[in-house]
Amino acid sequence: MSAALKTVPVAERKLSASVSEAKSRVTSFSWGGDHDWAFPEASPMFEPYGSRVLVQVRNPQIKTKGGIILTADTKDTEKWNTQVALVRAVGPLAFCNRETMKPWAEGLWCEPGEFVRVPKYGGDRWEVPTKDGTAMFVVYNDLDVIGRFLADPLAVKAFI
Repeated sequence: MSAALKTVPVAERKLSASVSEAKSRVTSFSWGGDHDWAFPEASPMFEPYGSRVLVQVRNPQIKTKGGIILTADTKDTEKWNTQVALVRAVGPLAFCNRETMKPWAEGLWCEPGEFVRVPKYGGDRWEVPTKDGTAMFVVYNDLDVIGRFLADPLAVKAFI
């Protein structure tokens, strides 16, 4: 996927994507086992309205590359400080002029299946169970999405 923004008519937009669909779109890095735990397949059981964007936040690491199992405090710190997310769905009016309902002149900032940076605070958060734990979902306003990752989103570390 190129870094250029695209203008897509509202009626032609893809409004949601699963983790499997995101895997198939990745071209800037190799999707591996680490990505599977970071973004487990889970249903958010939610469809955003209006100009909202639904993202799945990266799960915290369970153990280091050297095999050291991380404490619950360490995992909680990473969980609540991470700003890396996978766009799972966008509302039908996301990235549109609020008065005319036409797409923004600069195009879409992100689409379902892309990795983005999101604010640490804000949004409406909830967790859903997965086969190995939980997955966290957050709904933001479209203007709150900070930017798109052009490389491996797991290379980004969470800091306090």
